[in-house]
Amino acid sequence: MKIHFRRFTSLFLLSIFTFILVSACSGNIESNIKNSKQSTEDCRTIQHTMGETCVPADPKRIVALDMDNLGNLLAMVIKPIAANSGWNAVEPFPKHLQNKMDGVENVGSMTQPNLEKILLLKPDLIVTNTPLKPFYSQLSEIAPTVVMQHPEIWKQKLTELAKVLNKEDTANRLMDDYWQRINKLKKTLGDKRTQIRVSAATVQKDNGIYAYGSKHPSGIVLKDIGVQRPSSQIGDFYYTQKLSPETLPEIDGDVLFFVTWKKQGDKEAFEKLQENPLWNKLKVVQNNRVYVMDSDHWHKDNSILGVNAVIDDLFKYLVNAT
Repeated sequence: MKIHFRRFTSLFLLSIFTFILVSACSGNIESNIKNSKQSTEDCRTIQHTMGETCVPADPKRIVALDMDNLGNLLAMVIKPIAANSGWNAVEPFPKHLQNKMDGVENVGSMTQPNLEKILLLKPDLIVTNTPLKPFYSQLSEIAPTVVMQHPEIWKQKLTELAKVLNKEDTANRLMDDYWQRINKLKKTLGDKRTQIRVSAATVQKDNGIYAYGSKHPSGIVLKDIGVQRPSSQIGDFYYTQKLSPETLPEIDGDVLFFVTWKKQGDKEAFEKLQENPLWNKLKVVQNNRVYVMDSDHWHKDNSILGVNAVIDDLFKYLVNAT
């Protein structure tokens, strides 16, 4: 009788244990299914240059690994947790962005991001462009990663990022503001805007002298305003081919915006160019209409914030130049 009772007790306890175990496993499976379903529902599939990525519906910890996406995020009042700065080396963030960069970590250069630092920051979304394609698989293991085309028309870049973040209305408002500024500048210049010839060029130690074409962000802005450009700077291209000192007349105009760089070698290249007798023969030099511009917003940052900084310069100098 005791033996039977012990067996009954053992079987009863075993049944209870089995029920608890099965219930727990079932609960875990249901929980995993629920979490998986919730995860899928909380993200949107975005097509981009490297394929497709399920982007969180409301990302809170974004890393921007190029200057254009950084500026566009800040313009949309979205502060990323991290970004990179210099092209081949870590540099300070551009001056026109610095008052918006509190709390944003610098995670390397635009060609060599600090993957370990990015991992430790635990982002929920990474946005970048095509120069970082080689890092795509590593970045994707850290967080959902969207790679946008580069270079690209700056207006399309803003629109593309807005679609990724479901912020099209915000991008539309930013573009409306842009066109209001363009129209205000056109009205201020009046008929003179169709007569003045505006040139934009630069010199670097490694790349020599070149000018900015109609497809460059600054060229697009100048085209929207309706000012004239030197014939060598008109066309569907970003930059002219390398110019020789003998072809300096190709950058002449009524106004010349000359973009300068921070590297010592580039500064020396500009100083050497100014010593060239052909430089001093340019009409724009003789008329004292050469304006030295910072490469931060005239070249590096092709976001809506960078473009607005260019427009600030145009208001400052084009109006006075007429």
